[in-house]
Amino acid sequence: MNRRVLIADDEKNMRWVLAKALSAEGYEIIEASDGKEALAAVAEQPPDLMVLDHKMPAPDGMEVLRRLRAKGHAFPIIMLTAHGNVTSAVEAMKAGASEYLTKPFDLEELKISIDKALKMSELATEVNRLREEIDHDHDVSGIVAAAPAMLSILETTRKVAPTSATVMIYGESGTGKELVARALHTMSNRANRPFVSVSAGALPETLLESELFGYEKGAFTGAMQAKPGRFELANGGTIFLDEIGDISLGVQVKLLRVLQERTFERLGGTRTIEVDVRVVAATNRDLQQLIADGTFREDLYYRLNVVPITVPPLRQRPSEIPLLVAHFLEKQHAGSKHISAEAMSLLVAYQWPGNVRELENTIERIAILSRNDEIGVDDLPSEVRAGVSMLGSGERCFVLPESGLDLEEVELDFVKQALERTGGIIPKAAKLLGLTTKTLEARMERYGL
Repeated sequence: MNRRVLIADDEKNMRWVLAKALSAEGYEIIEASDGKEALAAVAEQPPDLMVLDHKMPAPDGMEVLRRLRAKGHAFPIIMLTAHGNVTSAVEAMKAGASEYLTKPFDLEELKISIDKALKMSELATEVNRLREEIDHDHDVSGIVAAAPAMLSILETTRKVAPTSATVMIYGESGTGKELVARALHTMSNRANRPFVSVSAGALPETLLESELFGYEKGAFTGAMQAKPGRFELANGGTIFLDEIGDISLGVQVKLLRVLQERTFERLGGTRTIEVDVRVVAATNRDLQQLIADGTFREDLYYRLNVVPITVPPLRQRPSEIPLLVAHFLEKQHAGSKHISAEAMSLLVAYQWPGNVRELENTIERIAILSRNDEIGVDDLPSEVRAGVSMLGSGERCFVLPESGLDLEEVELDFVKQALERTGGIIPKAAKLLGLTTKTLEARMERYGL
């Protein structure tokens, strides 16, 4: 569909020259001879761009510009005048003009200005669309998802959330298991009740038991007053038991009773307490192997594993890294910063042993330390630049993406994805990649695209 350009100028000859020149470029032209006609034309159907004369009768161009911007019209407006000076140019730009040209002007200059203004407008629209996509379609309680596996998890979460079913979340450390648990709570009918999180593996057995179930005054040395446990605090809401595979067999027995009967007693107490709590647990361990080893109760496993959800590691969903990077930059109020294509290629290729948590920490550090709007390769941590991951032993190993691609192949794939996502519109793809149009065209030529 041809883009519509509204030419508003009180000089009939000027309108004729501009209409003829721009029609030859494929634009659909609408004309207005004064400010009143211009406002009426916009009210009937807003154009894609407006060429507006500064000095016009009833009202003049500046007043038309101000009224259109006040009404929320965001299409680009190029101001023309035969009485140009610095003051009027600054005034027009402050009022929302995209560009300011002084008569007489070169038609080619105007065509270039129109083309540039339309491209900038399209890019702004695309950026807003992508932000909405991240905020609404791919963001549930802070979960940014694009890979099929993660989208499937969100769909499962939406289905399970309204129920009271116990959910078991599997995944490596840093993959976002607690975010899934919070999403289950947020989308449930318990959302206005407490969400209580317990890192079960971080506490010794005696302390964990008192944290979960509370204690009465005098239950042990130092228990100067009664204290409710996390299950009581979560009553009516959701309790999230992280690192469930690390709890002792003794605590497992008491936890099993809560799941079966929804009752327990505080340490040192005799009064039975009833609770209505939705239980969500998580682990980075293989519970079936723990059952085989005799360190995890099989009956507890079946009570917890009603709805299993497995969160894949970040290395298995590299397509989400650009979305996550944008999300974390926004979170750091660094939305004006962008990642260069070379830096993004390294971020995508890196294995991220610490998963999403490591990526978030990396982007936070970069956003704080980088002085430029473009974040380049030199701004990345040394292990990301080198393509290495830290092993548990402290040794380093060089890694490649699971597909075995080298960095050039990763970059090629990334460029193809950007072009596909933007329908082959190079300026839009360049913006997504953090490149200039010229640089992207050079990359495309190198790869024969």
